[in-house]
Amino acid sequence: MNLQSIKTSVVKFIKDEDGLTIVEYAVAGGLITLGAVAAFVTLGGNVSAAIKSLGCAVKGTTC
Repeated sequence: MNLQSIKTSVVKFIKDEDGLTIVEYAVAGGLITLGAVAAFVTLGGNVSAAIKSLGCAVKGTTC
């Protein structure tokens, strides 16, 4: 391998845009995962409070 072929390979790698698609999918997947986790955390707190309230109502006590 000579210097010219290395330079050609590096320039070809830099101009290649196929890798950008993979990165975009990874970022989109990360954002979707983050949104799902946030939704589950929020819903988990609300569901826990509702179950506690129902339990107190069944017992006839106030919480």
